[in-house]
Amino acid sequence: MKKFWFNLDDKIRFLFVGGFNAGVSYILYSIFCIILGNNMYQTALAMSWALASIVSFVTQRTLVFQGKGVWYKEYLKCCATWFFSYLINAGLLEFTVKYMHLNVFIAQLISNFIAAVFTYVVFKKYAFRKKGVQ
Repeated sequence: MKKFWFNLDDKIRFLFVGGFNAGVSYILYSIFCIILGNNMYQTALAMSWALASIVSFVTQRTLVFQGKGVWYKEYLKCCATWFFSYLINAGLLEFTVKYMHLNVFIAQLISNFIAAVFTYVVFKKYAFRKKGVQ
């Protein structure tokens, strides 16, 4: 099974693992929105991203990019990536809720998808880049 999995293109692996991670993030976001109230959607987003980032790092490193570097250096690179990804997500979420008048749950689905595409590219080219590979 392991050989089959790692023979898949990394884009396919990212799609499955990223889908799982997006699901975890979305479930956490939804729980926090319910607990805090829909008007606290940005706080719910920050809280869900903080928790989901740990799951994402472990799964992306082991199941998608097969990180071989020093884990804490890769984690710091991931944190830098997530910072920009979070800003994209938060900005899109704010725009879709305030100006497009979308429900906070639907708006987050859209925002999260766009942020995930950005994250894949930066993870591949920066956070988990293999030495000597451009």
